[in-house]
Amino acid sequence: MKFTFVIGGPQGMGVDTSAHSFARACAYAGYWVFGKREYHSNITGEHSYFTITVSDKQVHTFQNNIDILATFDERTLRFHIADVKPHGAVIYDEEIDITKYKTEKDNILFVPIPYNKIIKETSEKFGLGDIKKIQVMRNSICIFATASLIELDSGFVEKTMEYIFSGKRKKVLEPNRYAGLVAYEEVKKYRNKFHIKMPKIDLGRERLLISGTQATALGKIAAGCRFQTYYPITPATEESEFLESVADQYDFVVIQGEDEIACIALSIGAALTGARASTSTSGPGFSLMMEAIGWAGMNEVPVVVVNHQRGGPSTGLPTRHEQGDLKFAIYGGHGEFPRIVLAPGDIEEAFYITASAFNLAEKYQCPVIILEDKFISNSVKTVDMFDLSKIKIDRGKTLQPDNKSNFTDTTLKKFKRFELVDDNISPRIFLGHPGLIFWNTGDEHDEFGHISEDPYNRLRMHQKRMRKLEKIIEEVSVEEKISIFGDKDSDVVIVSWGSTKGGILTAYENLKDMGYKFLFIQVKMIHPLDADLISEYLNGRLKIAIEQNYSAQLAGYITEKTGIKFDKFILKWTGRPIAEEELTNAIKNAITGNQKSIILSAGL
Repeated sequence: MKFTFVIGGPQGMGVDTSAHSFARACAYAGYWVFGKREYHSNITGEHSYFTITVSDKQVHTFQNNIDILATFDERTLRFHIADVKPHGAVIYDEEIDITKYKTEKDNILFVPIPYNKIIKETSEKFGLGDIKKIQVMRNSICIFATASLIELDSGFVEKTMEYIFSGKRKKVLEPNRYAGLVAYEEVKKYRNKFHIKMPKIDLGRERLLISGTQATALGKIAAGCRFQTYYPITPATEESEFLESVADQYDFVVIQGEDEIACIALSIGAALTGARASTSTSGPGFSLMMEAIGWAGMNEVPVVVVNHQRGGPSTGLPTRHEQGDLKFAIYGGHGEFPRIVLAPGDIEEAFYITASAFNLAEKYQCPVIILEDKFISNSVKTVDMFDLSKIKIDRGKTLQPDNKSNFTDTTLKKFKRFELVDDNISPRIFLGHPGLIFWNTGDEHDEFGHISEDPYNRLRMHQKRMRKLEKIIEEVSVEEKISIFGDKDSDVVIVSWGSTKGGILTAYENLKDMGYKFLFIQVKMIHPLDADLISEYLNGRLKIAIEQNYSAQLAGYITEKTGIKFDKFILKWTGRPIAEEELTNAIKNAITGNQKSIILSAGL
């Protein structure tokens, strides 16, 4: 069983709350959930909507075709009615003239809801006053109505409302519950006309319903990060706000800086003192940070930067999706310095890859950049409980303050923080280490950190830093670099990165049933790129790149490093992620057709 539910309405009218209520209720009933959030960059009024796919099996992505459309207003009907499947259902305000939206051929079930009547009745019962001021109650009515139509036990909706309306919002719980239960009874008469039913099921294990930003934040906590900075920017802010909400539980420091430059500088300073430190931002803020990231590269500072990508350039599409920052993450900054660029492909990987980023940063003493696109950041998903036994702490070649083996007297000694050593990883101490001193500067420096413009010193120091990239390629495991899916014997290979993973895995299952198979290589450690490893899977196959940017940035980077060119490209840069149906069709067309580039544009 699998279906897609879409709820929409004016921004600020509780669309997100409604969607999370429905997703959580379905999860309580034992189902797997994947939710995609679309919203405008203004505060109120514009149309926003949430797409939730529900199944008794794991869900990796979303569909554009709708089984149940739940609406607050007529605009949602107008925007989404064309995507409702035949034999689907539409929940709408009974005061809307529905005749212009009905088409007999599709056999859509239209379920009228007396929103204002229910709100008026609730207002009178609880003494809430003018019903115009409590129209936000429509979201609760709508969710209970949907639950009733598919025979989802109302108790699961009530349980999720108790969770959402906790704390200071508890006073609004009872009126919303009452209004919702009235709607639940009202819709029962339509049940026998609709085919989707949701009895409780038991999966036999605990799961989480979690967003990408929350998973990223939890990955930082699990890794021992205890210092986070941010300047408010969509869609990254939600990660730091979540960390603020749990900071007291984990002795976590979260600082909102005056701008992104201050934020990266603060995190670098914290990392120099020995804290595992991070900052999170989005494209415009990430651009501002690059000079300081270069300073961290010069001084071999292990700092983690999460870029929740959005549409660019400039302010671009502040609340929309894109994978446009890859080349900048790899090459941005003044001159050359080592860095690691990672990209999770789903919400689970957002947790594990974020946690591992701190080990990589400290082991190789360089900045680590995580590119997490907006689709992952703002989506919600049911996942299995994270396995903390997989999280290991590796602080690299670090001399801890309680290690007495180096100096026994109390006289301050110069410490070769940037010592030229065979493995190119210098011993590291924290600022304030008893008995030892060193210098940090943005200029080229000698082994102690003193400024030096000597050409021979420059030759050795720059070589030392850049050779870390070779060491990273050599030492990092294959599993951390790439994931391999699909048919290893296929003569078709798809290469991609980031949030396209879920759609590609789902498309593989769809196309397998049609007789089409392919090998899928998900690149997780994009820089430094293991060119030999990637080449092994590309040679002798039809090579298809799938990316959500204009210029196929990963494919171009792979070609640069391997000399291997891609044959076909599936690209999308509209600010909307790629849906299951359009990706399935696009891959089929790429395999069978002659078109070199397939440009996708579906979605509002």
